[in-house]
Amino acid sequence: MTSEIEVTEGTGERVNRDPAPAVTRALGILGLLAEADGRALSLSELARTLGIAKSSCANLCQALEDGEMIRRTSDGFGLGRRNAELGGAYSLQFNQVREFFGLISSSPTLRGELVQIAMLDGADALYLARHEGRMPYRFGAPLGSRLPAVFSAAGNALLMSLTEDQLTEHIDQNLPLRSGIDGLEVTPKELRQRLTLARERGFAVDEGHSTSGVTGVAVPLAAWSPGDPPLALGTAIPMDQADPLRVAAVGTALREVAARLENPWRARAARD
Repeated sequence: MTSEIEVTEGTGERVNRDPAPAVTRALGILGLLAEADGRALSLSELARTLGIAKSSCANLCQALEDGEMIRRTSDGFGLGRRNAELGGAYSLQFNQVREFFGLISSSPTLRGELVQIAMLDGADALYLARHEGRMPYRFGAPLGSRLPAVFSAAGNALLMSLTEDQLTEHIDQNLPLRSGIDGLEVTPKELRQRLTLARERGFAVDEGHSTSGVTGVAVPLAAWSPGDPPLALGTAIPMDQADPLRVAAVGTALREVAARLENPWRARAARD
């Protein structure tokens, strides 16, 4: 949110003024609950962290609860279901997300797999949509969650879409980085090697560096319109079931779906 700038009378000093402090604090509450990993936060915790009076915080929580953005529990407050509705509405703005479910369901290779769509948000892959498949396992990144782009297959697929200048900026800001799952450290040289290999075979692979016991396979998906973000299609497979033939078959099927989700007019313009 952009703050308005005021000039203090007499001193000429320029200071920032929040144009809507109540909105900023409400967003702060939502942000704290989103970062709590499902744990409820008490009114006292929220007020103390935000640096506001409990009475003010209680009023904000009541308004957010009335709007179903947060919910009251025996231990405090958690996020409400309205956030999921808004997240779904956000992702459905993109043509490719709307078409994704039908194409995955019609793919003989992918319809039984857990397949997700992610976008790049800073240093992370942010997950927007999810096809559950029919396999007996249920894992992968929940909707709205994030994984470090340098470790996850979807994140690597998103990085494959960057220009050299954008990739260099990403590397300068985020590397080296050590995985919290297996301790792997990714350096700029290592990341570039991984992306080169992914481009050569046509898909990115994560061998359990972002989620324990899970092999990820993902491909980039070019933006449909100039204002849309580039996306990635990815699957999550138990490592003990991710033999080379299955990984290759899934990667090929993802590429086929990505090709069908590409805007034909933009693809033609790129070729011309």
